[in-house]
Amino acid sequence: MVVPGRPLVKICGITNLQDALSAVEAGCDAVGFIFYRKSLRYIAPAKAASIIFSLPKRILKVGVFVDAKPAFILKTAKKCGLDAVQLHGNESPEFCRAIKSCRVIKAVRVKSRLEEKELKKYKVWGFLFDTYSTTARGGTGKVFDWKMLYGLKTKRKVFLSGGLRAGNVARAIAKVRPDWVDASSCLERSPGNKDARKMAEFVSRVRNVINRVPRKLKQN
Repeated sequence: MVVPGRPLVKICGITNLQDALSAVEAGCDAVGFIFYRKSLRYIAPAKAASIIFSLPKRILKVGVFVDAKPAFILKTAKKCGLDAVQLHGNESPEFCRAIKSCRVIKAVRVKSRLEEKELKKYKVWGFLFDTYSTTARGGTGKVFDWKMLYGLKTKRKVFLSGGLRAGNVARAIAKVRPDWVDASSCLERSPGNKDARKMAEFVSRVRNVINRVPRKLKQN
């Protein structure tokens, strides 16, 4: 059930059916599949499709791509029945506009205060703010400085990622006030293998957040 003022939950890096079903049972609102071969959580489109077709329709299915060709993104989205694509590379605003078959989430790796004028160039459904790393495109398990988002205004959906876990997600929500929280590596036993208990605890902590001020990304 969607509660006003409370963020939704996306669990990313799903690689097998059991983890997907455990994420759904935990109460998540979306699952993510990574179609980037260099990722430790890479999954082949055919395998992702077989998992997705076993999931409830209410669950948002997101495909993660890194500097992939548009044809591959569109083909994979259609084959897998994706609801949204998350572009985690150096995709331009023009590139993002060219993806019209489903919602587009542009990932932004945060290492300094963001320029609103640059974000406004992206006519996307949402932005996912993640930790900057020189060695990985995501899944670092590290938290970035949430203060970098204070005062930032955007009309797009805001996904907060980067080192989120049960122990810090309530604080993250209070500080950033995102529309979505996104977790992956911190909910695992090993890369690509989720921990059902950690997922359930994470979702529970998010669901227990109450009285969140609905205006996002606004400093107290």
